[in-house]
Amino acid sequence: MHAIGQTPRPLDLRAAARALRPTLDADPALRGAAIATWRQRMINEYGSAAVFAGLAGQFADVGASAEEVDAVAAMADEEQRHGVLCGAVVEALGGRAVGGLPPAEALPRHPEADPLEALARNLLSVGCLSETVAVALISAEREQMGPGPLRDILTEILADEVGHARLGWRWIARHAPVFDAAARSRLGDYLTVAFAHLEAHELRFLPVGPALPDGAAQLGLCHGSEARALFRATVESVIVPRLESHGLPARRAWRGRAAA
Repeated sequence: MHAIGQTPRPLDLRAAARALRPTLDADPALRGAAIATWRQRMINEYGSAAVFAGLAGQFADVGASAEEVDAVAAMADEEQRHGVLCGAVVEALGGRAVGGLPPAEALPRHPEADPLEALARNLLSVGCLSETVAVALISAEREQMGPGPLRDILTEILADEVGHARLGWRWIARHAPVFDAAARSRLGDYLTVAFAHLEAHELRFLPVGPALPDGAAQLGLCHGSEARALFRATVESVIVPRLESHGLPARRAWRGRAAA
């Protein structure tokens, strides 16, 4: 849902998507749900490119090497390709690889923090939270699929998402020791908001509905309650303990997300 007065930006990936369109044999009864699912993924993935373009700029601001800046910028290209791949599935299912991107929003710059801490906040949100959850959900979805073109597409997307998550975790492991107690407390306060945003976003796209029929998993459809359980398990068993190991008060932040 977009704010009043804001118009989605048109996204038309038909030409690029049709060039990569796989051959699928889909149950007609599941086709509509599959098209809707893959179209939303197309929009989410393609729209994420702007996040990594913004991160590349922040890396440059803190004096990262040109190679490191270029590597982060390349992740924006990967997200756009993910969008095209998802659009290719939409086209293969008989849909149209078109949609509306949310209104453009710049990556938060956090002007109240110094550049290093501002970058830490965004890498926590993007790499350690969002991309780590994406890795868990895509991995589970891929495992439920049999061999075929959709599994191949998810395999390519998953490999990139693992790299995006590692970007955040490697950076935090390298730089967390330089933050003093006050900075770590501030990062914990930020994590409270980031966790609340992450949970709202994930639950929005993981609605709970009736049981799915046979063949649904083969098309990338999953039951919302199972995906929600995996989301929470990933946060509580992977993300929170790992952030705590780097001296960040993630457990306090996760517990306090409702107040955010």
